Amino acid sequence: MDLVKFKGFTFVEGGICAPHGFRAAGIHCGVRKNKEKRDLALIAAEHSCAAAAMYTRNKVKGAPIAVTKKHLENGTARAVIVNSGNANTCNADGVEKANQMCKATAAALKIPEDEVIVASTGVIGEPLPIEPIVKGIPTLARALSTEGSEQAAEAIMTTDTVKKELALSFSLDGVNCTVAGIAKGSGMIHPNMATMLCFLTTDVAIGAVLLKKALTQVVDETFHMVSIDGDTSTNDMVSCMASGDADMKPITSAEDPRYAVFVNALYVLLMNLSRAIAADGEGATKLLECTVTDAPDRATARRVAKSVITSSLFKAAMFGADANWGRILCAIGYTEGSFSIDKVAVTLKSEKGTLPVCQNGSGVPFQETKAKRILEADEIKILISLGGGDCSAIAWGCDLTYDYVKINGDYRT
Repeated sequence: MDLVKFKGFTFVEGGICAPHGFRAAGIHCGVRKNKEKRDLALIAAEHSCAAAAMYTRNKVKGAPIAVTKKHLENGTARAVIVNSGNANTCNADGVEKANQMCKATAAALKIPEDEVIVASTGVIGEPLPIEPIVKGIPTLARALSTEGSEQAAEAIMTTDTVKKELALSFSLDGVNCTVAGIAKGSGMIHPNMATMLCFLTTDVAIGAVLLKKALTQVVDETFHMVSIDGDTSTNDMVSCMASGDADMKPITSAEDPRYAVFVNALYVLLMNLSRAIAADGEGATKLLECTVTDAPDRATARRVAKSVITSSLFKAAMFGADANWGRILCAIGYTEGSFSIDKVAVTLKSEKGTLPVCQNGSGVPFQETKAKRILEADEIKILISLGGGDCSAIAWGCDLTYDYVKINGDYRT
């Protein structure tokens, strides 16, 4: 999957540690049976940071979310501790163990316990083995490094097949700034909040209220627009710590022109992480990107894009490189909104060519051999015009394959 680049924003090395003021590490502590897989990650700041987070809207929530929400009430944080292999969800002692993770992290870093963000990912409903985590945290803290992003990114993976870490450099009135993130997500992903775990850092000087405002806006346009399988997880979280270590005057108002630049930087970063998550969907072979234009309003554009990208029938057709465009029209047709199907146009596109398949709600003749060639590419774009407005939206997903069923048929065992 190629990164989508924008003028004025440059991807740089270093991952989550690229912004000034952050270190990270990842180790195997023993939560996961496979000793070759890291299962405990730590991100630490040199001092207290402005912090904000967003969480799953699933009524069933992992215990770490309750603890993190309480800790971020004052808008500051200094560390993130996260384990993979066990979600610490639907357990009677879940909050107690999440607090133990924070307490052990605070002791190892010599920081206040309420400045620790905690997260877990993995199997739901199984008691979290806290002993290996508590025992491993001092080792993890000693391993902290400005080169530790890759290890931390590995430690939060579950069924992911690739690490997801990015860092982006940009200028705010001549001051070089950076925003970075690591994420995990491959299954149980559907647009309803963040739909995975994502931890962000930045050296931009910005307060917690504005940071939350920016995060909310960008997550709505990126992670909210990703769907792998239509299932919203119980533990999803996006958090961001802003160290303010860039040599700049703080951004104190959304009217400050620098705020808009920061929001754009967040968008470039999270949009590319969204694409990475969609491309790495469980069993996926293709990244699907659905762009809806000419919609009467943004909400309708978003609903149509997500409806198409979530359709199991459409996703299966893309796996088989079958230009069954009727499934796209079907998904558009059951979407809530005021628009005319008689004005809808659909085009399928990849690096191998462009194929109009529908105009004014009716089929356009095309060669099946050409269609198959186009749809055999690793990235497919679905371009939809609703023909009745000037609003647009983009959603990301993946094909539905045999391997998705296989992976989830024996996920616990």
